[in-house]
Amino acid sequence: MQSAFWKPLTAWRAAAWALGLYPAAMLSYSILHAKLGANPVEFLEHNTGLWALRLLLVCLAMTPLRRFTKRSEAIQIRRLLGLWAYFWVSVHFLIYLTFDLEWSLRELAADLIKRTYITLGFAAWLLLLPLAVTSTRGWQRRLKRRWGQLHKLVYPAVLLGGVHFFWLVKSDIREPLLYIGIWALLMLMRMRRLG
Repeated sequence: MQSAFWKPLTAWRAAAWALGLYPAAMLSYSILHAKLGANPVEFLEHNTGLWALRLLLVCLAMTPLRRFTKRSEAIQIRRLLGLWAYFWVSVHFLIYLTFDLEWSLRELAADLIKRTYITLGFAAWLLLLPLAVTSTRGWQRRLKRRWGQLHKLVYPAVLLGGVHFFWLVKSDIREPLLYIGIWALLMLMRMRRLG
């Protein structure tokens, strides 16, 4: 009899958990081996934000992956990937609040007004908040068709995250442009499917 671990959905879930936990393992290694660089806070902020963006893009890629593979497992792990992405977005935001602002709401308000990239990142986090809250099956049943409409907020949220990264980078813009390009490609694939 085939082991439960090797059932396709279980393997996909294990892969999603591994992907969600991978940034924690990397950051733990960097902290334990004093590899945080000259500016540890910036290193932590950058890495948590980057992994949040990557996981959001992987989450968006699940629908086209299902179409190409004709397998439902990709869709069934999308929620788990989305929750991991929101977790890392929130860790990114908490690091900024704790070490850069020392939990000063006045400083946060000033940054939101003065720094466009902070405004964009905060807007992305706000868009993702109701998606995380309503990610359960109970909310899906309660909201019915509105649940799918609400969860389309992920598309502008990912774009805002990519532009937030683009505006933050001071010199080499290739990486944020790559992520924005992946987002645009995924959106094009979606529009072609709808058309």
